[in-house]
Amino acid sequence: MGTPEFAVPSLQVLLEGTDPVVGVVTQPDQPSGRGMALHAPPVKVLAEAHHIPVFQPAKLRVPGVLEQLQSWQPDLIVVAAYGRILPTTILTLPPLGCINVHASLLPKYRGAGPIQWAIANGETETGITIMQVSAPMDAGDILLQKAVPIAATDTGGSLHDKLARLGAEALREAIELLKVGRLTPRQQHEAEVTHAPLIQKDDGRVDWHLAAAVIERRVRAFNPWPSAYTTLNGKLLKILAAQVEHSLRPSQATPGTIIEVTPVSVSVATGNGVLTLREVQLAGKKRLSVEEFLRGHHLQSGLVLGEDAA
Repeated sequence: MGTPEFAVPSLQVLLEGTDPVVGVVTQPDQPSGRGMALHAPPVKVLAEAHHIPVFQPAKLRVPGVLEQLQSWQPDLIVVAAYGRILPTTILTLPPLGCINVHASLLPKYRGAGPIQWAIANGETETGITIMQVSAPMDAGDILLQKAVPIAATDTGGSLHDKLARLGAEALREAIELLKVGRLTPRQQHEAEVTHAPLIQKDDGRVDWHLAAAVIERRVRAFNPWPSAYTTLNGKLLKILAAQVEHSLRPSQATPGTIIEVTPVSVSVATGNGVLTLREVQLAGKKRLSVEEFLRGHHLQSGLVLGEDAA
């Protein structure tokens, strides 16, 4: 049971294993693009390429869903970013239960946005948890964990890809250990729980009163979606790459004020420190390095970003 690109490596590992994949459950096809044509989830594309039966219910608690899963007689259900909470009737269906590939070192970052919030909150390490699925979301017993460092250059996109690959490796190992009875569940410590809510578009709006280091992390965390963004003369401006500027003295200017423009950079005052923009995208235009952007747009010190509502 899985839907987006994150789940594809995990399904690939299962397809390469010795145990048959009897079926794949994924979300319904969704309209996207200018023509709003229906597009299949990445997991469906891979499953159909290997002639695996695919089931795409819009909801799980409706007639016919449980009967379809029962007809496949699964010994084990693997869940990876499926996007729905499983009812008890499904959790108790397979003899070996349901296991989940979660993109954090539980109990930290329970929820739908663990990858982005780990970067945004300044974590230096994250990882994959293979866990038993339980009724409370992400609260099941831990079966296996693998850690990975978060690089200072990692974006939400790059860390997503690392964890998708690591998740597949961890899943392969967990299934082999499960077969020989060497997976020992351990409870999560509730006192150590942190949460990672679903990312919303408004999470990308830059609050220039935050510290430069915090904004820089959010620029990376929300790349590629929803992107960190502000406004420039009333137009939406995405900030796709930035860095904390240590060569400039902290400015007393209003946060969001451009305090220096060079041929290759734009430096902005924040609540604490200076942020230098490196790559941007104006609404309706291509993403550009700041050097390229400045060739077509005249910016000067004193201009305040984010003064107009996006």
